[in-house]
Amino acid sequence: MDIVIALGGNAILQENEKGTFEEQYSNIKNTIKKIAEIIKMGNNVVITHGNGPQVGDIVSMYEWSKDKLPAMPLPVCGAESQGMIGYMIVQALENELHSLRIDKEIVGMLTRTVVDAKDEHFKNPSKPIGPFYTKDESDAITKEYGWAMAKENDKYRRVVASPVPVGIMEFNVIKRLHESGAVVVCTGGGGIPVAIENGESIGVNAVIDKDLASSLLARKLYADMFIMLTDVSNAFLGYGTKGQKAIEKISVEECEGYMKKGEFHEGTMKPKVEAALEFVKATGMPAVITSLANAEKAARLEAGTVITK
Repeated sequence: MDIVIALGGNAILQENEKGTFEEQYSNIKNTIKKIAEIIKMGNNVVITHGNGPQVGDIVSMYEWSKDKLPAMPLPVCGAESQGMIGYMIVQALENELHSLRIDKEIVGMLTRTVVDAKDEHFKNPSKPIGPFYTKDESDAITKEYGWAMAKENDKYRRVVASPVPVGIMEFNVIKRLHESGAVVVCTGGGGIPVAIENGESIGVNAVIDKDLASSLLARKLYADMFIMLTDVSNAFLGYGTKGQKAIEKISVEECEGYMKKGEFHEGTMKPKVEAALEFVKATGMPAVITSLANAEKAARLEAGTVITK
């Protein structure tokens, strides 16, 4: 089967970790063992991943060293994070497959994701990124750079738009590599956001939701399955309450009903459910939301929240 697997942030960086190379590579190696087992089952996979903490660290690095290093725009920071995480995934997977005597070509690809420059989200930036600032620092930054800033408790952070992904610049190459049997690692962090202006692609200061971009990729590939691996085993009804209930197998119609009732939280489970619904409705194939520990079972539709037509 052709499977697109979207790795959540916990596959790379665990809570309360400092984010050293050793920590992140160790987490990725553990993650890759699960992916390798799915490949061993005879599946052809495409791997996407998040980059939230990493791109935030890169932005912060430039901000903190701005007196010595020229700052890079957000699309460049996104590209840097893709290269870093992609390198670790490719290397770990290559070593793991070699140990299993599985001969597969693996490639990490910098990926640009197309957004509409007129997307309504640009009018209301809401995605926080980078370091925290005091009120005076925030005011000075707004004056100097024109950045949108938002209050978070008693501090301030830069906020950027999170537009809807509408295309993937490198899709044709990804498709050819995937069809050749290669494992492609791409669309990291939702992709480097670009808009098309006068026939040219222009990087834009935005952050694209990783799951929505992964869903777009999975739909364009006509994948047989779309799996989102996160830090919980299932999507839940009444999440966080005493009566919370894990959702196992559910239809698109039922799921959309729960969406309308506000069952899934904004910024956490809601984008994953939306991404799953878009994939299932477009392809008729199943989407799964589950934990990394359940990855192999998810590939057999034996674990997690399985959304079907």
